[in-house]
Amino acid sequence: MRSLFARFFQLEAASGLLLIAAAVLALIINNSPLSYLYNGLLEVPVAVQVGALEIAKPLLLWINDGLMALFFLLIGLEVKREVVDGHLSKPSQVILPATAAIGGMLVPALIYWFINHDNPAAVAGWAIPTATDIAFALGVLALLGKRVPVSLKLFLMTLAIIDDLGAIIIIALFYSGTLSSLSLMLAGACLIALLAMNRLGVIKLGPYLVIGLILWVCVLKSGVHATLAGVALALCIPLRTKHAETSPLLSLEHALQPWVAYAILPLFAFANAGVSLAGVTLESFIHPVPMGIALGLLAGKTVGVFGLTWIAVKLRLAALPAEANWGQVLGVAILCGIGFTMSLFVGSLAFVPGSSDYAGMDRMGILTGSFFAAVVGYLITAMASRKAAAR
Repeated sequence: MRSLFARFFQLEAASGLLLIAAAVLALIINNSPLSYLYNGLLEVPVAVQVGALEIAKPLLLWINDGLMALFFLLIGLEVKREVVDGHLSKPSQVILPATAAIGGMLVPALIYWFINHDNPAAVAGWAIPTATDIAFALGVLALLGKRVPVSLKLFLMTLAIIDDLGAIIIIALFYSGTLSSLSLMLAGACLIALLAMNRLGVIKLGPYLVIGLILWVCVLKSGVHATLAGVALALCIPLRTKHAETSPLLSLEHALQPWVAYAILPLFAFANAGVSLAGVTLESFIHPVPMGIALGLLAGKTVGVFGLTWIAVKLRLAALPAEANWGQVLGVAILCGIGFTMSLFVGSLAFVPGSSDYAGMDRMGILTGSFFAAVVGYLITAMASRKAAAR
């Protein structure tokens, strides 16, 4: 039994499979007689107080604002590593996935806006279908094994990282609340301290994490979304050292990866994917909000990613990933419509549960669009890979 679990967690697709299991479990529980336990658990008040400083939130927001800050910390670490030493370090390596990522954010947003432009309250969700779930998309692609060239997996990974970077910018610019000057000043002081430690060559992770925690509290109280503190902290942690010491950034990234993949993201999926299907009809799915999200993810991502990739290659700005064909690129473009984690997260900011009429509707669109993107993307990529192998 132990070896069975060990083999499962070594699978590239393991994280994606856990996400699916967590989402399905949430759907089953919230549509069963146990739904009161599910909702009651997420609404449990949790408070931490130190003197006059108090942070009191329901459990759901501790997951979305607290644990997801660790997810964004990991994204920040991956982005910094890729920019300094990886696939984003050379402009020639960035052009194609960056162009595809821009198309994959712009077209879905336009589709959603076109469907909902006459409803100002609904327009707030325009960014929901712009996201791509790295774990899910790579997990589905990994199911095809060696039939898919490594270059195509790298293309999808780089595209998804740039997509996440775009999501971080969108959250910072469009989904922050009323700002507190004092908290922002204290957050700025924390950033200065982190940068100073970096410049002075501090390589112990402890001081960075302590100040990072203080930074998270300041950002949480400032009105800027708290998860952005994770990104800011990541960019301040040194990747290289002057001597032969282990890289602090790589050490933290390796330590965080299993916790994020196998605990934080499944827990987030469980907490946010539990859509109640009571009273849901066909008309519920063709409501402009879920329909805009589903079409944005499925059609918008496909047109945006594939279309701009085709234009970049035809204009000779970049070349197709080595050993990949256009059918496989089309399949990957469709897989980019698996928004799930990041889409659910943006949806929780755009339509706050309890204060928006559209809270919950966004999840219907996300789950529908992501499901069809996963199935259709897998089938298209599999058929294209089979034809390539036959040749």
